[in-house]
Amino acid sequence: MIDTAALRAEQIEKAKAVIKQDNQGFDEPKWIAGADVGFEQDGKITRAAIAVLSYPSLELVEYRVARVPTSLPYIPGLLSFREYPALMAAWSQLTTVPQLVLVDGQGIAHPRRLGVASHFGLLIDVPTIGVAKSRLCGKYDESGLQDGAAVPLVDKDEQIGWVWNSKARCKPLYVSVGHRVSQESALLWVERCMRGYRLPEPTRWADAIASRRPAFVRWLAAHPEKNVDEG
Repeated sequence: MIDTAALRAEQIEKAKAVIKQDNQGFDEPKWIAGADVGFEQDGKITRAAIAVLSYPSLELVEYRVARVPTSLPYIPGLLSFREYPALMAAWSQLTTVPQLVLVDGQGIAHPRRLGVASHFGLLIDVPTIGVAKSRLCGKYDESGLQDGAAVPLVDKDEQIGWVWNSKARCKPLYVSVGHRVSQESALLWVERCMRGYRLPEPTRWADAIASRRPAFVRWLAAHPEKNVDEG
């Protein structure tokens, strides 16, 4: 039986270690990664894809995909425990170590301030940012949300992130601190990683790799020497 109370207590304790200020140790990253997690075989397998892009060109230079047996069933609010083993498996395969990671998921925009971007950031001790496609908690002023605008996401009188219309006529993104970045820098770096799509390039590429979308298939055809076995 899974001790969910113990896992929630662990989240609260780990959240205390999250650094919510700029602590990157670099003036400008050379490599920025995107991370995406999904599930296969009716949830029995957890799949993580990590894409490493050069900056500022935002060109894909390396990718890794890891598949591991799922160790935890879906439990609301505890998703990071389910996702981080595959992320760590993919991370361990990288030969290019990024200085910043954008994770498809929540950072501190979580009821206990420890979404997957924060959990993963603590484990790898690299600056991370959560870029989620849906809201987990918090409220924001929808009237202030116009194309190109960002408004604070607030929970219990604490700003836990930003809600940002990254592309006209698309649903907003929920950007939050993962680890070792400030609120302002989290939004700034997501903005710097945009190339006209709803998602920033690092997580857009991670999703493309995980789902083998046409853009990734074309990239593989053009860079056959960078094709790697997916474990």
